[in-house]
Amino acid sequence: MKISHLTLATLFAFGTVFNVRAQTAIKQLTVTIDGSKTAQTVHNIGASGCWFSEGIGKYWPSAKREKIAELLFSKQTDAQGNPKGIGLSAWRFNIGGGTAEQGDSSGIVDFRRRAESFLAPDGTYDWNKQAGYQWFVRKAKSYGVENLIAFSNTPPVQFTKNGRGFKTEKDYISNLKEDKYDAYTKFLTEVIKHFDKEGLHFSYISPVNEPQWDWSNPPGKASQEGSPWTNAEIHRVIKSLSSELEKNNLSTKILTTEAAMLTYLYSGKTASTKQIQQLYADTSKINISRLKFVPPVVAGHSYFTDKGDSTIINVRKNVADTAKKYGLEYWQSEYSMLDDGFREGEKGRRSAIDCALFLAKMIHHDLTVGNASAWHLWNSYEPGGAEFDTRYYLIALNPNKEYTDGEFTVTKNLWAMGNYSLFVRPEMKRIAVERNDGLDFYKQAQDVMVSAYTNGKGKLVVVAINYTRDNTALKLNLSNLKKGSTYRTYVTSAAAEDNLKASPVQKAGGPVNLKPRSVTTIVFN
Repeated sequence: MKISHLTLATLFAFGTVFNVRAQTAIKQLTVTIDGSKTAQTVHNIGASGCWFSEGIGKYWPSAKREKIAELLFSKQTDAQGNPKGIGLSAWRFNIGGGTAEQGDSSGIVDFRRRAESFLAPDGTYDWNKQAGYQWFVRKAKSYGVENLIAFSNTPPVQFTKNGRGFKTEKDYISNLKEDKYDAYTKFLTEVIKHFDKEGLHFSYISPVNEPQWDWSNPPGKASQEGSPWTNAEIHRVIKSLSSELEKNNLSTKILTTEAAMLTYLYSGKTASTKQIQQLYADTSKINISRLKFVPPVVAGHSYFTDKGDSTIINVRKNVADTAKKYGLEYWQSEYSMLDDGFREGEKGRRSAIDCALFLAKMIHHDLTVGNASAWHLWNSYEPGGAEFDTRYYLIALNPNKEYTDGEFTVTKNLWAMGNYSLFVRPEMKRIAVERNDGLDFYKQAQDVMVSAYTNGKGKLVVVAINYTRDNTALKLNLSNLKKGSTYRTYVTSAAAEDNLKASPVQKAGGPVNLKPRSVTTIVFN
């Protein structure tokens, strides 16, 4: 439906200045949000500091790294109400495997992707290792990040079959020596116990990462630490780790399976696929769901399942349906635009806002179709530019050759993700949204996408992605909710000033203007 001769009151509610005498056609969308129709609880939204945290946290000048930490973790606003950061509620900390100590002989090409280990070959621990990673995890804690998550890409190199942090044989089985399973899980437990004593509690420990990849490379050509694992090997390491955590009276839970693609969670024919059925079915001999420290959570990565709207939606429907069948929550625990899905058929470079909108679209579908209870971006920062093809990161780095200093630029990805991470706080519930235009999920993916969340105490958060090139008037019908009388919007668009830009406080009731190609969060209080 089209409207014209807009009233001044409506224009004020839009928060946009128009000539009231002009004939202005604006697309309209009405959504109904019924507080009694809740879906999953969202526990956290976060990111990883893998690889590049070490150099920044250890060497970069204080003012620069402090600013990066503020951008990632702060929940504060400036005098105009504009956020200073995106308030991540989870931070992923990499427990290194010792390839940094091996230097060039590690076989990993880029020195920045080698990681130190707290455990020396002689069995002693050096808690001064990974100083840069530690700086960031301590900053996360100081900013009040609610969930610290530790993960490991490889067992310590002294425990691996080839003495390296990656595989040299393409056999799709673990690089961990047969007699070192307990040694590996004792190491992980010691790390958790140490940081617990320092007041840095890891809510979760993830001992296995992307087990479906072979992680094999000739020495000197590897890109990072990594190891494959079969489902039977995962069962073995999880069982050992659960026992170690119990022995040490720790409360950290085990996060698994960190599937390399979401499809591996419910389909496939290899020894590391169909992970939900293999690891959580009551009839399975390698069931891990009965282990004390394993919560009813299955984690998967959204890489390579983003090429086309049908794929995005159908894969996540399958994840949601399979997880529900086995009584599990689904966590999306790693994503960046590794594949070319973000190009959406377009040739040439994609602008910063195009990438940001695609990132928001992926978060939206994981939450609304996949029913994800957590959502994590892979890398917070990487070397690159901030204007085009910002597919891998929130903050673009321009480091010096030694990686001891550098410059950084904030991308639109940071603020687009912030539309979710800053406002959808831990333990808020998603509310089902009904719309009056009858568009199905597939058509919504190229139109306006809307999701809503509540804390049950009078706070309502609505996130709207306007994927179109038209202004849209969004009308909200609210029911069975403690209705706030006022709201504020936070807008991220291509405009230089629209980085979660806050509107003045407005009275509830009128429609909200969604700028073309933008993400808008509406917060009712």
